[in-house]
This record gives sequence, structure tokens and C-alpha cells, in this order.
Amino acid sequence: MLPDRFFQYIFVRPHPLIAIPPQLIKELLTQADKKITASPARLIKGDALSIFTIAFEQEIEMIKPAIPPNEGGRLKALHSLNVLNTLAEDRFDRLTRMAKAMFDVPIALVSLVDENRQWFKSCIGIDTKETSRDISFCGHTILGDEALIIPDTTRDERFADNPLVTGDPKIRFYVGYPLTVMHKWKIGTLCIVDTQPRKFSPEQVALLKDLANMVEKELMAVQMATLDEMTNLSNRRGFMSIAHKLLAWCDRNNSPATLAFFDLNNFKAINDIFGHNEGDNALIEFAEQLDEMFRESDALARLGGDEFVILLTGVSAQEITERIESFRVHMETRNVQAKRGYDITFSYGLVEYDHTTHHSIEYLLSHADTLMYEHKKKKPSRGAPFQKEQTSKIAELAA
Repeated sequence: MLPDRFFQYIFVRPHPLIAIPPQLIKELLTQADKKITASPARLIKGDALSIFTIAFEQEIEMIKPAIPPNEGGRLKALHSLNVLNTLAEDRFDRLTRMAKAMFDVPIALVSLVDENRQWFKSCIGIDTKETSRDISFCGHTILGDEALIIPDTTRDERFADNPLVTGDPKIRFYVGYPLTVMHKWKIGTLCIVDTQPRKFSPEQVALLKDLANMVEKELMAVQMATLDEMTNLSNRRGFMSIAHKLLAWCDRNNSPATLAFFDLNNFKAINDIFGHNEGDNALIEFAEQLDEMFRESDALARLGGDEFVILLTGVSAQEITERIESFRVHMETRNVQAKRGYDITFSYGLVEYDHTTHHSIEYLLSHADTLMYEHKKKKPSRGAPFQKEQTSKIAELAA
């Protein structure tokens, strides 16, 4: 950052022949990676404003927002909402209109930060529907837990030469509050913008937070249509939306993808012997362990009943087979520790995605489902699924 005393020299006494201390000029130009070939004595006779411009442009560069460490899971949560590229909705526009009026600003937005862009679910005051993530203010906001307040963008090194500051909409003031879904994924912001520098009080921050919470509730209402309420994994509808996007990405980038289809063994017997509440507990535990053992970037879903799927990208079927074997060993260990009276075991089918033969996600699911049942017939569950005292009951139920 340029020293404060340099700005004082320029703006307090802005004469083009002002005598700037030679050592300071040398320091500034050195910071700007300029080699000094002229003597300081000759430099002080030059246009001081030009010297300022050179040093300022070389030294001050826009800082792109960092990528959160949980980016894979964050994007998966965002895509599971199935809200990107949808039409404007009054339930969101109402909240941005409220924010615009409450804070007397020309622009209010519900911004969702996608992989390479920020997309506006609601935008009051501008016509643009999206911008690059690299120049987004909201990309910075989602890195924290509280409001990001920029009273004057021209005095903030992250944004001083941002195209949204130097060009339209000429942002001078910004406040954004992160939008969190599923208790941990920051997928975007509710933000307000002005073309003049401003201050923002703690009371105003509290009001913006209240509005952001209302936006989160609306997003969760959207999510409920794509979320399995019992396990908190995506349901079939949510999975189809996420899988469509992931496979399109794989096609564009020539990246491998594999679908794993899981089915719990003896699940009906668990329900019949131990009751439906315990059957629900088995589903919840299996879902939790899947979520824990696989990557955040993997698309997990409960399709219904005791059927689960995972779409994995960027890894081969052989690597996935090894991961599933590790997962099986992990579940065996949990079965021993839990002492439930029954074991949670599974059968699975694996299908490598091939865009030339898998013309739809439904076909890919059907193929994996068929392979899973073949696996179930050929390889019965390893280990006894029930304790010995339950074996006779199982036989009676199967008879």
C-alpha cells in the first residue's frame, strides 16, 4: 500500500513541480517494480502527478476473492436448491425492495455465488443478472460469518480498481450479509450498494441481518422440495438437478464420472423386527456415514426407501471400488461398536458414465440399479446381519 504521506504530498499541495523528497520517489517507484535509471534530482523536476499515477497503477491491484476451503460442498448445496437461472420471484424481490427502502440505497441484491460467477436471484436497481465471480464483492463476503462493510470502495485496496467501481454501476459503498443454508453452507449474500460513500451503524447491520435471515428461510422453502427430510441428503428431484449439471461439466472437461447405487440388505426385516423407528435410525446412520466417508464434492442422495446413490466425478471406477471397500470396512467396525442387535450392510452397483450410451440420467440410474441387484444375488452380505437370537425370526419372516 502506498504511504499516507505520499497522498498528502499529492493532494494537499498538488502542484506539478512540487518538490517530493527524492528518497520517497525512489521508494515508491521501487515498490512499483520500476528501475530508476534517472537521478532523483531529475525526477523531482518531472510531473509529480504522473509519478503518482505510475506508482498507484503498479502498486494497487484488485484482490480477487479467495476460494473457501469447503468449496465443493458449498457448490453442491447451492446447486441442490435448483434456484440458479430461474425467473424472478416476488418473495425475494419483496425483500430486496424492503432493503432498498430501509437503507435508502439505489441497489439491493440477492446474490448467489456460483463456481465462476455471481448470479442475482433478485436485483433491484440494476439490469445485470450476473457478473464474474473474480470481480464480485459477494465472493469476499461469503468468506466470513458477519456483514462485510465497505464504506468507501476507493479507499479499500481489494476494490479500488474493481471494474464495478471504476465503471458501471460505480460502486462506492457496499454492505453484504452472507446467506447460510443447511446450517453451514454460505451460498451468497443479501447486499446493498450505493454510488456514494456512506457509514453503516451496528443497528443497521442488525436490520440487514434480519432481512438476510428472511431470505434464508425463503431459500430453505425452495430447498425442501429437493431435500430428503429424514436424512438431509438430496431427494430424487434434487439429485436429478445436481447430476445433470455435474455430467454436463464432465462432458465439457472430458472428466470421468461414476454412479454408485446402494441398497441396504435386510432392511424390511429390520423394520419388521425392531420397528419402523429403528428402521428410520438405520437409514439416518447409513446416510451420515456416506456423507462422512465420501468427498464434499460428491453428489449424494436418497432416492427413496433404502436406496441411495452417489455420483462421483474426476476419479476412476477402480478408485471408487476401493473407496466403497473402505466404506464397507468402516461400517463393519461401526456395527461391532454400536451393538444394535442388527448390522447395517449393503449391496451396490457401479456404472461409469459414457455420454455415447447413457443418453439420460434415468438410464444411468436404471443401469446401476440392475448391477446392484446382480451384486446382491451373487454376493450376500458379509457377516451376520443380525445377532444370533434374531436368526429364527428372520427365517420365519422369510418363509
